[in-house]
Amino acid sequence: FQLYGYCYQDSNDIPDTLTTITELGSPLEMIQLLQTSWEDRFRICLSLVRLLHYLAHSPLGSVTLLDFRPRQFVIVDGELKVTDLDDASIEESSCTSNSDCFMEFPARNFTLPCSVEGRCQSMNEKRNLYNAYRFFFTYLLPHSAPSSLRPLLDKIVNATGNRNKRGNAKYLALELSPSLSVNSEFTQKCVKSANTKYRRVPEAFIPDENYRCWPSYHHKGCLLSVFDVSEAIEICDSYSQCKAFVLTNQTTWTGRQLVFFKMASNHIMPDPDKITYVKVTD
Repeated sequence: FQLYGYCYQDSNDIPDTLTTITELGSPLEMIQLLQTSWEDRFRICLSLVRLLHYLAHSPLGSVTLLDFRPRQFVIVDGELKVTDLDDASIEESSCTSNSDCFMEFPARNFTLPCSVEGRCQSMNEKRNLYNAYRFFFTYLLPHSAPSSLRPLLDKIVNATGNRNKRGNAKYLALELSPSLSVNSEFTQKCVKSANTKYRRVPEAFIPDENYRCWPSYHHKGCLLSVFDVSEAIEICDSYSQCKAFVLTNQTTWTGRQLVFFKMASNHIMPDPDKITYVKVTD
């Protein structure tokens, strides 16, 4: 979380007062997140993975968030950031045997090895990872994910939810980060050959004729991201009410193009930044 400044004040009424000035973020609402596109949820999970990796290798050592819940986070420019560090700790639990390194959670328990130095190995990191798994990854990653990425996502989610050697922040960062590539498997899709024909109308836009779809980047219309025109055609063919679509010059954070899907093409207006495709009827 970006710290812009702080002020220390010692008064008779409130001694040892520290006021911090931080960037403004939006409260985290899980129900609202589940209604957003998978790309946006993927971005949030990726930013969380980067945070987990930083906490595990911070200049102070491995840091754990003892109160690791959604209310401790905000969203800033589409990425997840922690806001409350009151319950952060760098103390790794001391131990004399493995039984002293027992971690208990509502649905699962873990026993970590006790090191020769008398500290529970990676307990801070494991606590953060499992809390990220049960509060974030299980809800945000698999839900409506691209079919081509589901095997990888299942592997990632299972690694964080089990006592697994691969279940660490470095592994998550290495597995999840390559999916950022615009030409990665995530952004591409196996598109069936379409039988429907479309007429291409360059520099044109359909201002009305909206219908709602899910998930959409626009609450009053059907605005989705596509890899190319072929994917847009496949999406339009999958909606019975779709009779046309408009390619915009806007892209998502992964480079996918935003497309408006329309239920008619009666009124087409000129627009140099858009291309309209109209379904050809017999």
